[in-house]
Amino acid sequence: MKSLDIGRNALSACAFMALLAGCGGAQAPIGVPGTGLQSSRGISHSSSSSYQQLYVFARYPSGAHPMAGLVELNGTLYGTTEAGGKNCAGSHAGKYGCGTVFSITTSGAEHSLYAFYPRVQGAFPEAGLTAVKGTLYGTTYKGGTGAGTVFSITASGTENVIYNFFGPASGGFSPEAPLVNVKGTLYGTTWGGGVKGRQDHGIAPATRSWGGTVYSITTSGTHTVLHSFKNDPDGANPKGGLINVSGTLYGTTMLGGPKSPNCADGCGVVYSITPSGVEKVLYPFTAAPDGAYPMGELVNVNGTLYGTTSVGGAHKLGTVFSVTMSGTERVLYSFAGGSDGANPHAGLVDVNGTLYGTTAYGGNTACAGGSGCGTIFSISTAGAESVVHGFAGGTDGMEPEAPLLDVNGTLYGTTEYGGRSEGDCCGTIFALTP
Repeated sequence: MKSLDIGRNALSACAFMALLAGCGGAQAPIGVPGTGLQSSRGISHSSSSSYQQLYVFARYPSGAHPMAGLVELNGTLYGTTEAGGKNCAGSHAGKYGCGTVFSITTSGAEHSLYAFYPRVQGAFPEAGLTAVKGTLYGTTYKGGTGAGTVFSITASGTENVIYNFFGPASGGFSPEAPLVNVKGTLYGTTWGGGVKGRQDHGIAPATRSWGGTVYSITTSGTHTVLHSFKNDPDGANPKGGLINVSGTLYGTTMLGGPKSPNCADGCGVVYSITPSGVEKVLYPFTAAPDGAYPMGELVNVNGTLYGTTSVGGAHKLGTVFSVTMSGTERVLYSFAGGSDGANPHAGLVDVNGTLYGTTAYGGNTACAGGSGCGTIFSISTAGAESVVHGFAGGTDGMEPEAPLLDVNGTLYGTTEYGGRSEGDCCGTIFALTP
């Protein structure tokens, strides 16, 4: 598995594997690639002839390992890479670079707008960008004063740090999620920080007592903590971003919530929060049969929220679920591994009533030692799932971590790895017309 990327180090190696597979005994096994059933129950496979690779990253100067999705602004797509760009001082950065912001046309012409260097300008952007009045806003997981940043960048590449996260008790640290714009104010989450909560997550001591935050920030940099997660019952460590539905924000936490037989420290929750900070848990996950550890954003379809869990479900390899605004949850699909798909890390996109998403693993069983290099799938709101494309690794790309972007009926996305024949390397940008 390559889930432990440079920059994503809030969890130790054993701790992250514990979340996915029960490492250390504190967590019951609930699924890693290759451990689930290999049947293809209920699965259909369609042609991927519409799939097109638009761009392959080369680490320098274009960047490497895009973990986030894309955003469209005036007909051009914009995104981030977690690594690459330029060498920069500190930790892994000297070898891999601190990440980039890039633009790409729908025909595949890529341009590197900004390379994070030195780290005072931020480092390791894991989240995508948000456009507000022609300017793009994003976050870095590290850098700045050390705990991550919120930054702005123009379409021509002028970058400016508008906020520095200062650490645990000072409003959060390590933002992993994109921002959402609500009437000119941005809202986001941090993986850690906020008010101390329960200290028994079983993860790295430096982060275990801090459950993360929801915050607002103006485009001029005025930052306000709206909510500090305390693990039980309200959740902990949000990785996915927020969505706005009629003035109320909705999101997920990857961890926390009430204890269950499968998750000693909680399997994550779906929650709502008002812009003034009133938080409510809509649904706590239990791993079986409903899934566990949601990592992506939700999507609203006609007043019902849809999302994914990275593990759990009938085959322990992740689910697609729906949840009503009042908290009624339903499992639409449980991934079975093998040629199907496994471990969706991203949220879904709605294209005329059909949902599309990615799995980080599964698909082509000849790839990655049998665990598969990931898929693109479609699913109806009734739960009929179809694999649209299975990544083959190498020059094709592998391990899509990010949600898809719909632009006039064509889906655009990224893979974190692959694209070149010399090892898995640096990732790709692709287009697919369903």
